[in-house]
Amino acid sequence: MKKLLNTLFINQPDVYLALDGDNIILLKDDEKLGRLPLHNLEAVISFGYTGASPALMGYCAERNISLVFFTMNGRFLARVIGESRGNVVLRKKQYRVSDDELKSAKIARNFIVGKIYNNKWMIERMTRDYPMRVDVTQFKEVSHYLSSIILDVRECEDLERLRGLEGQAAISYNKLFNQMILQQKDSFYFHTRSRRPPLDNVNAMLSFAYTLLANDMASALEGVGLDAYVGFLHRDRPGRISLALDVMEELRGVYADRFVLSLINKKIINKDDFLKKENGAVIMSDESRKKFLTAWQNKKQEKITHPYLNEKISWGLVPHAQALLLARYLRGDLDEYPPFLWK
Repeated sequence: MKKLLNTLFINQPDVYLALDGDNIILLKDDEKLGRLPLHNLEAVISFGYTGASPALMGYCAERNISLVFFTMNGRFLARVIGESRGNVVLRKKQYRVSDDELKSAKIARNFIVGKIYNNKWMIERMTRDYPMRVDVTQFKEVSHYLSSIILDVRECEDLERLRGLEGQAAISYNKLFNQMILQQKDSFYFHTRSRRPPLDNVNAMLSFAYTLLANDMASALEGVGLDAYVGFLHRDRPGRISLALDVMEELRGVYADRFVLSLINKKIINKDDFLKKENGAVIMSDESRKKFLTAWQNKKQEKITHPYLNEKISWGLVPHAQALLLARYLRGDLDEYPPFLWK
Protein backbone atom coordinates (compact mmCIF):
# COMPACT_ATOMS: atom_id res chain seq x y z
CA MET A 1 0.00 0.00 0.00
CA LYS A 2 1.21 3.48 -0.84
CA LYS A 3 2.78 5.46 2.02
CA LEU A 4 0.77 8.55 2.92
CA LEU A 5 3.10 11.53 2.74
CA ASN A 6 2.36 15.13 3.66
CA THR A 7 0.57 17.77 1.61
CA LEU A 8 1.86 21.33 1.79
CA PHE A 9 -0.95 23.93 1.63
CA ILE A 10 0.04 27.52 0.87
CA ASN A 11 -2.88 29.63 2.03
CA GLN A 12 -1.23 33.05 2.05
CA PRO A 13 -1.65 35.18 -1.10
CA ASP A 14 1.24 36.54 -3.17
CA VAL A 15 3.66 33.75 -2.31
CA TYR A 16 6.18 32.68 -4.94
CA LEU A 17 7.37 29.05 -4.93
CA ALA A 18 10.98 28.27 -5.77
CA LEU A 19 13.47 25.39 -5.59
CA ASP A 20 16.66 25.26 -3.54
CA GLY A 21 18.37 21.91 -3.84
CA ASP A 22 15.79 19.34 -2.71
CA ASN A 23 13.73 21.93 -0.87
CA ILE A 24 10.79 24.16 -1.69
CA ILE A 25 11.23 27.81 -0.75
CA LEU A 26 8.30 30.14 -0.05
CA LEU A 27 9.03 33.76 -0.93
CA LYS A 28 6.98 36.94 -0.47
CA ASP A 29 8.36 40.35 -1.44
CA ASP A 30 11.88 38.83 -1.44
CA GLU A 31 11.37 37.63 2.14
CA LYS A 32 11.82 33.91 2.80
CA LEU A 33 8.72 32.63 4.60
CA GLY A 34 9.67 28.99 4.77
CA ARG A 35 11.86 26.16 3.52
CA LEU A 36 10.72 22.54 3.48
CA PRO A 37 12.25 19.30 2.13
CA LEU A 38 10.34 17.99 -0.87
CA HIS A 39 11.05 14.30 -0.21
CA ASN A 40 8.44 14.35 2.58
CA LEU A 41 5.71 15.72 0.29
CA GLU A 42 3.27 14.05 -2.07
CA ALA A 43 1.52 17.30 -3.06
CA VAL A 44 1.88 21.07 -2.96
CA ILE A 45 -1.38 23.00 -3.15
CA SER A 46 -1.25 26.77 -3.50
CA PHE A 47 -4.19 29.15 -3.04
CA GLY A 48 -3.85 32.64 -4.51
CA TYR A 49 -1.38 31.75 -7.26
CA THR A 50 1.52 34.15 -7.75
CA GLY A 51 4.02 31.93 -9.47
CA ALA A 52 6.38 29.00 -9.30
CA SER A 53 9.85 28.63 -10.74
CA PRO A 54 10.34 26.36 -13.78
CA ALA A 55 12.97 24.49 -11.76
CA LEU A 56 10.45 23.66 -9.03
CA MET A 57 7.79 22.60 -11.54
CA GLY A 58 10.29 20.35 -13.31
CA TYR A 59 11.46 18.83 -10.02
CA CYS A 60 7.88 18.05 -8.94
CA ALA A 61 6.93 16.64 -12.33
CA GLU A 62 9.95 14.31 -12.41
CA ARG A 63 9.25 12.98 -8.92
CA ASN A 64 5.47 12.70 -9.24
CA ILE A 65 4.80 15.39 -6.62
CA SER A 66 1.43 16.95 -7.39
CA LEU A 67 1.69 20.74 -7.80
CA VAL A 68 -1.76 22.34 -7.92
CA PHE A 69 -2.90 25.96 -8.11
CA PHE A 70 -6.24 27.41 -6.97
CA THR A 71 -7.61 30.89 -6.58
CA MET A 72 -8.10 32.14 -3.00
CA ASN A 73 -11.78 31.19 -3.36
CA GLY A 74 -10.84 27.58 -4.13
CA ARG A 75 -11.45 27.61 -7.89
CA PHE A 76 -9.12 25.23 -9.70
CA LEU A 77 -6.55 26.82 -12.01
CA ALA A 78 -3.96 24.21 -13.01
CA ARG A 79 -2.06 21.04 -12.15
CA VAL A 80 1.56 20.46 -13.09
CA ILE A 81 1.78 16.99 -14.62
CA GLY A 82 5.02 15.42 -15.77
CA GLU A 83 5.72 12.67 -18.26
CA SER A 84 2.97 10.07 -18.27
CA ARG A 85 4.08 6.98 -16.39
CA GLY A 86 0.84 5.16 -16.98
CA ASN A 87 0.84 1.66 -18.38
CA VAL A 88 -0.08 2.21 -22.03
CA VAL A 89 -2.11 -1.03 -22.13
CA LEU A 90 -4.12 0.05 -19.08
CA ARG A 91 -4.86 3.50 -20.50
CA LYS A 92 -5.86 2.11 -23.89
CA LYS A 93 -8.31 -0.19 -22.12
CA GLN A 94 -9.65 2.78 -20.14
CA TYR A 95 -10.21 4.76 -23.35
CA ARG A 96 -11.95 1.86 -25.09
CA VAL A 97 -14.30 1.32 -22.16
CA SER A 98 -15.03 5.05 -21.93
CA ASP A 99 -16.01 5.11 -25.61
CA ASP A 100 -18.52 2.29 -25.01
CA GLU A 101 -21.55 3.67 -23.14
CA LEU A 102 -22.81 0.23 -22.08
CA LYS A 103 -19.47 -0.76 -20.58
CA SER A 104 -19.17 2.69 -19.02
CA ALA A 105 -22.58 2.31 -17.39
CA LYS A 106 -21.63 -1.05 -15.88
CA ILE A 107 -18.68 0.60 -14.11
CA ALA A 108 -20.43 3.89 -13.33
CA ARG A 109 -23.33 2.19 -11.59
CA ASN A 110 -20.91 0.86 -8.97
CA PHE A 111 -19.73 4.39 -8.21
CA ILE A 112 -23.37 5.37 -7.68
CA VAL A 113 -24.16 2.28 -5.61
CA GLY A 114 -21.27 3.25 -3.33
CA LYS A 115 -22.50 6.84 -3.05
CA ILE A 116 -26.12 5.94 -2.24
CA TYR A 117 -25.14 3.11 0.12
CA ASN A 118 -22.82 5.41 2.08
CA ASN A 119 -25.44 8.16 2.27
CA LYS A 120 -27.97 5.60 3.50
CA TRP A 121 -25.69 4.57 6.35
CA MET A 122 -24.97 8.18 7.26
CA ILE A 123 -28.74 8.53 7.69
CA GLU A 124 -28.97 5.30 9.70
CA ARG A 125 -26.17 6.42 12.01
CA MET A 126 -27.96 9.70 12.70
CA THR A 127 -31.10 7.83 13.81
CA ARG A 128 -28.97 5.59 16.04
CA ASP A 129 -26.80 8.33 17.59
CA TYR A 130 -29.29 11.22 17.76
CA PRO A 131 -32.82 9.77 17.93
CA MET A 132 -34.09 12.74 19.96
CA ARG A 133 -32.66 15.36 17.63
CA VAL A 134 -33.76 14.16 14.18
CA ASP A 135 -37.06 13.04 12.70
CA VAL A 136 -36.45 9.28 12.94
CA THR A 137 -39.55 8.38 10.93
CA GLN A 138 -38.52 10.63 8.04
CA PHE A 139 -34.93 9.37 8.16
CA LYS A 140 -36.07 5.74 8.08
CA GLU A 141 -38.38 6.42 5.13
CA VAL A 142 -35.54 7.96 3.14
CA SER A 143 -33.22 5.11 4.12
CA HIS A 144 -35.70 2.54 2.77
CA TYR A 145 -36.18 4.61 -0.39
CA LEU A 146 -32.41 4.71 -0.97
CA SER A 147 -32.30 0.92 -0.57
CA SER A 148 -34.85 0.57 -3.35
CA ILE A 149 -32.91 2.93 -5.63
CA ILE A 150 -29.74 0.90 -5.06
CA LEU A 151 -31.54 -2.16 -6.46
CA ASP A 152 -32.52 -0.18 -9.58
CA VAL A 153 -29.00 1.17 -9.99
CA ARG A 154 -27.50 -2.32 -9.80
CA GLU A 155 -29.54 -3.37 -12.86
CA CYS A 156 -29.16 -0.12 -14.81
CA GLU A 157 -27.24 -0.26 -18.10
CA ASP A 158 -28.05 3.22 -19.40
CA LEU A 159 -25.97 6.23 -18.42
CA GLU A 160 -28.81 8.74 -18.73
CA ARG A 161 -31.14 6.69 -16.53
CA LEU A 162 -28.29 6.13 -14.10
CA ARG A 163 -27.86 9.88 -13.74
CA GLY A 164 -31.59 10.19 -13.16
CA LEU A 165 -31.54 7.59 -10.38
CA GLU A 166 -28.54 9.27 -8.77
CA GLY A 167 -30.39 12.59 -8.92
CA GLN A 168 -33.47 11.13 -7.20
CA ALA A 169 -31.30 9.71 -4.42
CA ALA A 170 -29.47 13.02 -4.01
CA ILE A 171 -32.71 14.97 -3.66
CA SER A 172 -33.91 12.64 -0.89
CA TYR A 173 -30.57 12.74 0.94
CA ASN A 174 -30.30 16.53 0.67
CA LYS A 175 -33.74 16.95 2.26
CA LEU A 176 -32.28 15.50 5.47
CA PHE A 177 -28.93 17.26 5.41
CA ASN A 178 -30.11 20.28 7.36
CA GLN A 179 -31.22 18.03 10.24
CA MET A 180 -27.70 16.59 10.42
CA ILE A 181 -26.48 20.05 11.43
CA LEU A 182 -26.87 19.81 15.20
CA GLN A 183 -25.06 22.96 16.35
CA GLN A 184 -24.89 26.66 15.36
CA LYS A 185 -28.13 26.30 13.41
CA ASP A 186 -28.67 30.06 13.20
CA SER A 187 -25.53 30.41 11.09
CA PHE A 188 -25.28 27.00 9.43
CA TYR A 189 -28.21 25.65 7.44
CA PHE A 190 -28.69 23.76 4.20
CA HIS A 191 -31.67 24.24 1.88
CA THR A 192 -30.20 23.33 -1.49
CA ARG A 193 -26.83 22.85 -3.13
CA SER A 194 -25.37 26.07 -4.58
CA ARG A 195 -22.02 25.81 -6.34
CA ARG A 196 -20.90 28.74 -8.49
CA PRO A 197 -20.98 30.67 -6.32
CA PRO A 198 -21.85 29.06 -2.96
CA LEU A 199 -24.55 31.18 -1.33
CA ASP A 200 -24.26 30.14 2.31
CA ASN A 201 -21.70 28.97 4.85
CA VAL A 202 -22.43 25.26 4.46
CA ASN A 203 -22.19 25.33 0.67
CA ALA A 204 -18.93 27.26 0.86
CA MET A 205 -17.47 24.49 3.03
CA LEU A 206 -18.87 21.68 0.88
CA SER A 207 -17.42 23.23 -2.28
CA PHE A 208 -14.01 23.54 -0.64
CA ALA A 209 -14.10 19.93 0.62
CA TYR A 210 -15.14 18.58 -2.80
CA THR A 211 -12.33 20.54 -4.46
CA LEU A 212 -9.74 19.01 -2.13
CA LEU A 213 -11.19 15.51 -2.50
CA ALA A 214 -11.25 15.77 -6.31
CA ASN A 215 -7.58 16.75 -6.34
CA ASP A 216 -6.65 13.86 -4.03
CA MET A 217 -8.63 11.48 -6.26
CA ALA A 218 -6.99 12.77 -9.45
CA SER A 219 -3.52 12.30 -7.96
CA ALA A 220 -4.40 8.77 -6.84
CA LEU A 221 -5.65 7.80 -10.31
CA GLU A 222 -2.58 9.21 -12.04
CA GLY A 223 -0.45 7.36 -9.49
CA VAL A 224 -1.75 3.94 -10.61
CA GLY A 225 -1.42 4.79 -14.30
CA LEU A 226 -4.97 5.88 -15.16
CA ASP A 227 -5.98 9.08 -16.97
CA ALA A 228 -7.88 11.23 -14.48
CA TYR A 229 -9.51 13.19 -17.34
CA VAL A 230 -11.27 10.27 -19.07
CA GLY A 231 -14.34 9.14 -17.14
CA PHE A 232 -17.24 6.74 -17.44
CA LEU A 233 -20.15 8.55 -15.73
CA HIS A 234 -18.83 12.08 -16.30
CA ARG A 235 -18.18 12.32 -20.02
CA ASP A 236 -15.27 14.09 -21.68
CA ARG A 237 -15.04 17.83 -21.25
CA PRO A 238 -11.82 19.84 -21.77
CA GLY A 239 -10.09 20.54 -18.47
CA ARG A 240 -12.42 18.40 -16.35
CA ILE A 241 -10.98 15.53 -14.29
CA SER A 242 -13.92 13.33 -15.21
CA LEU A 243 -12.63 10.03 -13.82
CA ALA A 244 -11.70 11.68 -10.52
CA LEU A 245 -15.24 13.05 -10.27
CA ASP A 246 -16.57 9.56 -11.05
CA VAL A 247 -14.69 7.72 -8.33
CA MET A 248 -15.12 10.43 -5.70
CA GLU A 249 -18.92 10.07 -5.95
CA GLU A 250 -18.82 7.19 -3.48
CA LEU A 251 -16.73 9.32 -1.08
CA ARG A 252 -18.66 12.62 -1.25
CA GLY A 253 -21.00 11.90 1.63
CA VAL A 254 -18.97 9.59 3.82
CA TYR A 255 -15.74 11.58 3.48
CA ALA A 256 -16.45 15.20 2.57
CA ASP A 257 -19.99 15.75 3.93
CA ARG A 258 -19.26 14.07 7.26
CA PHE A 259 -16.09 16.13 7.55
CA VAL A 260 -17.97 19.40 7.01
CA LEU A 261 -20.68 18.38 9.47
CA SER A 262 -18.04 17.57 12.10
CA LEU A 263 -16.44 21.02 11.75
CA ILE A 264 -19.84 22.64 12.32
CA ASN A 265 -21.10 20.34 15.06
CA LYS A 266 -17.80 20.47 16.98
CA LYS A 267 -17.74 24.28 16.56
CA ILE A 268 -14.30 24.23 14.97
CA ILE A 269 -15.68 26.62 12.33
CA ASN A 270 -18.12 29.39 13.28
CA LYS A 271 -20.08 32.21 11.68
CA ASP A 272 -17.16 34.66 11.92
CA ASP A 273 -15.11 32.49 9.56
CA PHE A 274 -17.00 33.60 6.44
CA LEU A 275 -17.23 36.65 4.21
CA LYS A 276 -20.17 37.61 2.01
CA LYS A 277 -19.44 39.38 -1.28
CA GLU A 278 -21.63 41.91 -3.09
CA ASN A 279 -22.89 39.29 -5.56
CA GLY A 280 -24.15 37.11 -2.69
CA ALA A 281 -21.27 34.64 -2.83
CA VAL A 282 -20.06 33.34 0.52
CA ILE A 283 -16.36 32.59 0.89
CA MET A 284 -14.20 31.31 3.71
CA SER A 285 -11.77 33.73 5.34
CA ASP A 286 -8.03 33.08 5.25
CA GLU A 287 -8.06 32.05 8.91
CA SER A 288 -10.98 29.65 8.48
CA ARG A 289 -9.31 28.07 5.47
CA LYS A 290 -6.24 27.38 7.61
CA LYS A 291 -8.39 25.70 10.27
CA PHE A 292 -10.20 23.72 7.57
CA LEU A 293 -6.98 22.50 5.96
CA THR A 294 -5.42 21.54 9.30
CA ALA A 295 -8.49 19.49 10.18
CA TRP A 296 -8.51 17.97 6.66
CA GLN A 297 -4.93 16.77 7.07
CA ASN A 298 -5.73 15.33 10.50
CA LYS A 299 -8.75 13.54 9.04
CA LYS A 300 -6.56 11.93 6.39
CA GLN A 301 -4.43 10.36 9.14
CA GLU A 302 -7.36 8.65 10.90
CA LYS A 303 -7.31 4.86 10.58
CA ILE A 304 -10.17 2.73 9.25
CA THR A 305 -10.51 -0.85 8.02
CA HIS A 306 -11.06 -0.88 4.28
CA PRO A 307 -14.30 -2.83 3.68
CA TYR A 308 -13.05 -4.72 0.62
CA LEU A 309 -9.32 -5.06 1.25
CA ASN A 310 -9.95 -5.79 4.95
CA GLU A 311 -6.75 -3.87 5.66
CA LYS A 312 -6.27 -1.07 8.18
CA ILE A 313 -5.40 2.11 6.30
CA SER A 314 -5.76 5.86 6.84
CA TRP A 315 -8.66 7.82 5.34
CA GLY A 316 -6.15 9.64 3.17
CA LEU A 317 -5.25 6.39 1.43
CA VAL A 318 -8.85 5.48 0.53
CA PRO A 319 -8.66 7.34 -2.84
CA HIS A 320 -5.45 5.45 -3.63
CA ALA A 321 -7.04 2.12 -2.67
CA GLN A 322 -10.05 2.76 -4.91
CA ALA A 323 -7.83 3.87 -7.78
CA LEU A 324 -5.84 0.65 -7.43
CA LEU A 325 -9.01 -1.48 -7.40
CA LEU A 326 -10.31 0.29 -10.52
CA ALA A 327 -7.00 -0.34 -12.31
CA ARG A 328 -7.15 -4.02 -11.31
CA TYR A 329 -10.68 -4.29 -12.69
CA LEU A 330 -9.73 -2.70 -16.02
CA ARG A 331 -6.75 -5.06 -16.29
CA GLY A 332 -9.10 -8.01 -15.85
CA ASP A 333 -7.82 -9.04 -12.40
CA LEU A 334 -11.27 -8.46 -10.82
CA ASP A 335 -14.69 -9.44 -12.14
CA GLU A 336 -16.24 -6.18 -10.96
CA TYR A 337 -15.08 -2.83 -9.55
CA PRO A 338 -15.71 -2.91 -5.76
CA PRO A 339 -16.97 0.48 -4.51
CA PHE A 340 -16.06 1.75 -1.04
CA LEU A 341 -19.00 0.68 1.13
CA TRP A 342 -18.81 2.26 4.59
CA LYS A 343 -20.95 1.24 7.51
